Amino acid sequence: MTIGLTALVERYLKERRTLGFQLRSSAYGLRSLAEHVRRTRHRGPLTLEVMAEWARQDSHASVDPRTWARRLKHLRSFARWMQQFEPATEVPDETIFGRLPERQAPHIFTAEEVRELLAAARDLGPGPGLRGLVYETLFGLIASCGLRLSEALSLNIGDVDLRRGLLTIRRTKFAKSRQVPLHPSTVNALGRYRWTRDVAGASRDDDAPFFIGTRGRLFGKPIGRHQADNVFAKLRNELGWINRGMHHAPRIHDLRHTFVVRRILLWQQQGIDVDEAMLSLSTYVGHAMVTNTYWYLQAVPELMAVAAQRFESCMPELSHA
Repeated sequence: MTIGLTALVERYLKERRTLGFQLRSSAYGLRSLAEHVRRTRHRGPLTLEVMAEWARQDSHASVDPRTWARRLKHLRSFARWMQQFEPATEVPDETIFGRLPERQAPHIFTAEEVRELLAAARDLGPGPGLRGLVYETLFGLIASCGLRLSEALSLNIGDVDLRRGLLTIRRTKFAKSRQVPLHPSTVNALGRYRWTRDVAGASRDDDAPFFIGTRGRLFGKPIGRHQADNVFAKLRNELGWINRGMHHAPRIHDLRHTFVVRRILLWQQQGIDVDEAMLSLSTYVGHAMVTNTYWYLQAVPELMAVAAQRFESCMPELSHA
């Protein structure tokens, strides 16, 4: 292979991002694979053996084949793309570590758990100050609007219109933009954070990050996903929640899942037709297809009763069909 694997990885990422893909997880995995190939001094086309060896060496030293399978999944599109340069490149499939399971049920936070999380974030040190407010507001925004973590961290000052109570989410997971109306209580919380952020001396330019680092050289710079995950993991361990989901522990992303579930339950309590309202919810949270929103009805225990009720309501019609 005349062109180094690292250069080809960067070329692939550039081409895909030009098409609107963000590829955060894939980029991390592909660069890690390139480093593995360099370190092991592999020569020749990428083989299943090389990729499987890399997949087993995840940073958490996992022994779960499902984790290895997820890592390999990030390589498939790249391997197919690589075949134009090296036809002998092999493409990993589900026969290596087995088929990935369906989407796993999330941890649905109780209202008390959300309050505990925000209170713990507020008390983050050192001392009372901006750092605690940053994470209290970040986690609170995700919980109240169902944003993805990446969407919240990507917000700039110009994307947060406090006067109109509107967020602009740009180039989301599916390369689309959308606007998210805010509840007045959320606007008030964002306003308090924005005022404290500005008083602390952070840039007020429209293209400046809304959520910022607060320590030393990181002051005013955007928060990274890894940084937010570490803070959340620390708070989660301190709070000692009992995990009710199928993942290894409650995650930031479960705040988004909780938003969707609570909204559907509220509609049911209010007598609103869930089917009629589902499209608006799907649009609000930025799902590519409304079927992604309907997934909650059959995957989340809290919503199984809603699904059963919908089925029972159809039974009279079916019996007369």
